[in-house]
Amino acid sequence: MAYIDRDGVKIYYEDHGQGPAILLTHGFADTSIFWRGQVAAFSDRYRVITWDMRGHGQSDSPDDPALYSEDHTVGDMAAILDTCGVERAVLGGLSLGGFMSLAFNLRHPGRVRALMLFDTGPGYRSAEGRAGWNQTALARAAGFEERGLDAANRRQRLEHRSPEGLAKAARGMLAQFDGRVIESLPGIAVPTLVLVGANDQPFMAAADYMAAKIPGARKGVIAGAGHTINLDQPEAFNAAVEEFLASLA
Repeated sequence: MAYIDRDGVKIYYEDHGQGPAILLTHGFADTSIFWRGQVAAFSDRYRVITWDMRGHGQSDSPDDPALYSEDHTVGDMAAILDTCGVERAVLGGLSLGGFMSLAFNLRHPGRVRALMLFDTGPGYRSAEGRAGWNQTALARAAGFEERGLDAANRRQRLEHRSPEGLAKAARGMLAQFDGRVIESLPGIAVPTLVLVGANDQPFMAAADYMAAKIPGARKGVIAGAGHTINLDQPEAFNAAVEEFLASLA
């Protein structure tokens, strides 16, 4: 097990393989375990780094709600790359992990070699859109506060230690507070892959929007896949990622 210390908060990460670096970030209420299939598929040719967001899995869940934010998450990602001695990496993320990858690119564009955005969205430009999303985020938080880890699905339940951490992460990291990330899309200057599951209707419009706004972005739709695209159709998902990674050489 490997950890970094972020001002007293331990953040768990795993570092597999050698080669060009890929940092994979999971979605809300998942953990680094989510990427096991990709570690197995790519770590013979790439350096695949996975991690648990604060409040999730084996990372710490600090008591202070102010320690859960986009800024802290992007800082955690940068600190993991620093610890691994990686200056530039391909950033891949699903759902919340995709949004945080976009946020990282906004803050540290020189450290991003390429972006892979899976079943995710760039946030909302309007306060009304953010308010609608935040109703869902706050409902997720309330679920963990009221029901504990039973609020997670069966696959996720055994991966977590702290329902309180997940609730705070929902309030501070899943919730949206401004439109900086969505407004950054036209300025993205690295190769970008946008993948979405054909059955993930809530994120189909977001995938179309990102593919249209990010210069030169490639978009793919994986048949028979929902929101957990890499678990639903692992062979098709890995093939699409492999083709994209090969194009970066």
